[in-house]
Amino acid sequence: MTGIVLSGGENKRMGKDKAFLKIAGKPMIEHVLQALQSVVDRIIIVTNSPQAYASYDALVVTDASAKRGPLTGIYTGLLHSTDEYNIVVACDMPFLNSSLLSYMAGLAGDYDVVVPKVGEYIEPLHGIYRKQLLPVIEKRIQCDARQIRGVFSEARVRYVTESEIDRFDPERRSFKNLNTPEEYKEAACLDSECRSC
Repeated sequence: MTGIVLSGGENKRMGKDKAFLKIAGKPMIEHVLQALQSVVDRIIIVTNSPQAYASYDALVVTDASAKRGPLTGIYTGLLHSTDEYNIVVACDMPFLNSSLLSYMAGLAGDYDVVVPKVGEYIEPLHGIYRKQLLPVIEKRIQCDARQIRGVFSEARVRYVTESEIDRFDPERRSFKNLNTPEEYKEAACLDSECRSC
């Protein structure tokens, strides 16, 4: 299984590259990579700043389409992956839970997509995607239909329930992504190793 990290956002709300903001003394991207490394065999980072990630033990690739966005990032990662199943996460999710990711990986065999669902909210950037979805995703990108959930109508989807999630991550921190300075400060203060706030 391959881990695909999407790190191609424009960071407009944060004002700086989120991946390298520090939580507990190290960049968020390193927390993400560490969580994935115990679950997957290979990691792909999809970014439009490849030089910034050159020091990491990962295949670093740039968007395969000029139509940017998370769906293009997923498409690019799947295109470069040599595995049928791939865990897709965002670079600004420093509290990923390896046990939850492993559990999701174990569910993947009979499905095209495995994603958590909390209430009516789906977590598409904390999911497992099958490589054979490439034609479906490519068609949607070409039609400028870039919402990730649009792919689900043409896929066999396994939703991970709240009770399943809570067995591994009862606080549901896995899904916390940091888009603004306020969210970053809150996350830094919540982290058990950060006592300065």
